[in-house]
Amino acid sequence: MLLSLSSQNVIQYLQKVGLRSAEDGAKYESKLPENNRKNHNLLVTLANNHKLLVKQEQHINLDISHHEFFKEWLFHQLLQQFPILGNISEITSLVLNFDQENSILVRSYLSEYTELETFYQNNGIFPIEIAISIGNALAGLHRTTFQQREYRDFMATAPQGQFRYNFYNPAQGISSISPEIFGTIPTEALKFHALYQCYESLESAIADLAYEWNPCCLTHNDLQLNNILVHSRWEQLDNCLVRLIDWETCTWGDPAFDLGTILASYVKIWLSSLIVDPTLELEESLHLAMIPLETIQPSILAILRSYLHGFPMILDYNQNFLVRVIQFTGLALIHQIQEMIDNRKYFDNTNLCMLEVAKSLLTMPEQAVLTIFGASETEILQSATGKKLPKPAKETQLVRIYYEKTRLRGC
Repeated sequence: MLLSLSSQNVIQYLQKVGLRSAEDGAKYESKLPENNRKNHNLLVTLANNHKLLVKQEQHINLDISHHEFFKEWLFHQLLQQFPILGNISEITSLVLNFDQENSILVRSYLSEYTELETFYQNNGIFPIEIAISIGNALAGLHRTTFQQREYRDFMATAPQGQFRYNFYNPAQGISSISPEIFGTIPTEALKFHALYQCYESLESAIADLAYEWNPCCLTHNDLQLNNILVHSRWEQLDNCLVRLIDWETCTWGDPAFDLGTILASYVKIWLSSLIVDPTLELEESLHLAMIPLETIQPSILAILRSYLHGFPMILDYNQNFLVRVIQFTGLALIHQIQEMIDNRKYFDNTNLCMLEVAKSLLTMPEQAVLTIFGASETEILQSATGKKLPKPAKETQLVRIYYEKTRLRGC
């Protein structure tokens, strides 16, 4: 029978796997990290105030095998197997034990760090230093593993008793709805599925992204703000400002997907603050947002510029890299809408506006570059490469990132 962890047996379990001795005086701490739909989290404090985060996949009592913790464990085994990757360890948390049989993973708990999403919510500021640190961290991960076959082969290792892994392509759209969906999601969310399925250009753009999927380095694949930690003393530190956690979906992948995912989290901050009213045009709602795009734009641009500065060779490898980043930003917004529907059973007109913006990013990425970054593609690439490029025609205003003819009623 598989072990199901709880506050009553977690101390005994840690002692059994050798992470705590009887003399440690470890205690179970009642204040837990937020549990999510996939994992059950337990926080344990040892005698020296060292904290451990014990995670168990919630499907433990089901006949299901997702092996997501195995991927995180494999990633940390990669760092140990190849010491040359030591710099990547500085942007992660230390994994101490993996119990494949019971789907339990134990890692050190970074007490001096807080989730970036919480940091932004509590402080209402978007420091450039943090954005630059994110870009540098992501560039280091991708650059160090870029086109390294030995790392790729290592990450293709399968769990015990399983076949060799095939790397998953996350550039997927939303599956078609079936009769079973009725009653499981809010009625309002049916609008999302109806609109998504009637946009042929949107489905075509996503299909092209999936077809052109080009895995070339190790990718995190879930870089939302709650998977990025920022140090409590970020203003005093010169390095290690941020850490990337929850590597459960990491694999050999396309670097543009990682960058697009994190940029989508920033765009979502803007879109989630829209003032939505039936009397307002979509363009008016975008300009009346409580957190204007101009407020977070410097951070978005800083992430991209620091990334390209740290990994300039990606522009030679993929000349359409910036356009693909914009498209993956739109795709990530759609995935976030779908996740909200599935997990929170929530959907409103703000999400419809978000879908409209996401569609524009996917189907008109070249025009959307200026709107999202506040700089043209030529200016961004010239800044990253240092090469003098022809100056683009001066723009008098930001381009619209939606189709005027498909304005949503009620937005």
